[in-house]
Amino acid sequence: MLNGIHHVAIICADYPRSKAFYTQVLGLKVVAEHYRKARDSYKLDLALPDGSQIELFSFNKAPLRPSYPEAQGLRHLAFKVDDIAQVVTHLQLNGVVVEPIRVDEYTGKQYTFFADPDGLPLELYQVN
Repeated sequence: MLNGIHHVAIICADYPRSKAFYTQVLGLKVVAEHYRKARDSYKLDLALPDGSQIELFSFNKAPLRPSYPEAQGLRHLAFKVDDIAQVVTHLQLNGVVVEPIRVDEYTGKQYTFFADPDGLPLELYQVN
């Protein structure tokens, strides 16, 4: 049946700003970038080290995502990390606001949340 997650698709408001965030701040590798003239839209494929990908799209006048209070649908995107404190420090040095690190009451693992340039909730989850 299912073997894992291949990709997560994200629609951004400001393509250059989001591209810089996901590639320069989060360090994701560009797999492919396409400008789709008929849609006046970009599609950027980004790879994580485990082979999963993020597809970053730009669409003119895409509606805002309701988030707070939390709306139905995808709640957040979580990234596995080995050293959460190191990643938090890196994000903060790049101007990203990160919530305090918490401990999952069920697994005992550390996690925290931050947001991408469009306010999409992202999570760091320490797997070790």
